[in-house]
Amino acid sequence: MNDVYVIGVGAHPFGRHDGKTGLDLGVDATRLALEDGGIEWNDVQAAFGGSSASGNADAVLPRMGLTGIQFINVSNGCATGGSSVLSAYWAIKAGEFDTALAVGFDKHPRGSFNPDPDRYGLPQWYGQIGMMLTTQFFAMKIQRYMHDHGISARTLARVAAKAFENGARTPHAWRRTPMDADAVLNSRMISDPLTQYMFCSPSEGGVALILASEKKARELGRTHVKLRAAAIRTRPENSFEVFSPSLSVERGETSTVLAARAAYENAGVDPEDIDVAQIQDTESGAEIMHMAENGFCRDGEQEQWIADGYTAIGGQLPINTDGGCIACGEPIGASGLRQVYENVLQLRGKADNRQVEGARLAYSQVYGAPGLSAVAILERA
Repeated sequence: MNDVYVIGVGAHPFGRHDGKTGLDLGVDATRLALEDGGIEWNDVQAAFGGSSASGNADAVLPRMGLTGIQFINVSNGCATGGSSVLSAYWAIKAGEFDTALAVGFDKHPRGSFNPDPDRYGLPQWYGQIGMMLTTQFFAMKIQRYMHDHGISARTLARVAAKAFENGARTPHAWRRTPMDADAVLNSRMISDPLTQYMFCSPSEGGVALILASEKKARELGRTHVKLRAAAIRTRPENSFEVFSPSLSVERGETSTVLAARAAYENAGVDPEDIDVAQIQDTESGAEIMHMAENGFCRDGEQEQWIADGYTAIGGQLPINTDGGCIACGEPIGASGLRQVYENVLQLRGKADNRQVEGARLAYSQVYGAPGLSAVAILERA
């Protein structure tokens, strides 16, 4: 089995881009990744990509060049980007290809995601009572978690304040104005206990990664960042995930717990070995719950961790160093790829004033409907 390296990365800044289509953002990101990787489009042997609102990702082909490349469109909810990375990783690790592109882009309208229940095998009444509206579902989920594990509303606000602070340091972020915890806490209530600035927004952006075999990476002199492991898992029995129509009396593990365990085992590392992490934070509560599900702390420990600045840049485990979804927004096709992009910059030592000093192992986890998680672990080689 081949080792896999990330040799090129490119990102179109996230936010709102009038006059540009989602496809434009994806093409721009792809060209940046090729330039960064020191290869031409003709050198890319396989591609995987996704977009939720901007058409099929393979629409980049006429713009990049019709070379006959294998391109597979990927669709896996908000974990589409993580799924594209895993697909490219498998293709190279299996020895089928020496180079592969993972690309994602989107351009969403303003407003919360509110999908059709039929797409997820759910009855229409589930949407009629508002539970397909993600702001409501995640608010109810974190409300229960706060009750069970002693998490305060101020901790939710501190997560968002950290996101805005990190976003202010990040060129590809959308929200680049710092906001303190009091301002977040006192902003308009959207879905109790989550206020306006505790949520991310659907946004616009594009990210592309070039992956390569060890042989190709060495040939190009780009063996700086190795993709140690990648894993995806779907929801197991008795888990409580987005769009779950009920809560089981017997609580099971979650898709994130399963994906994290598989990635740690495949990489041969433990959670305490991770130096920097990008985890799903579509709202403040998601980051808090995923801290525990990814094995970084026990349920309830987040209250003290966050109060003590453990997850801030300079802390014990910096999380979402580019501001995460809260500061960058969430273009579905690009979101999971953005996490890997940020981790590559961190491991290269190119993250400027948000750099985590001495980072050697970087972790990303993206979560998608109807309850799946994609994890990738990168190593500075």
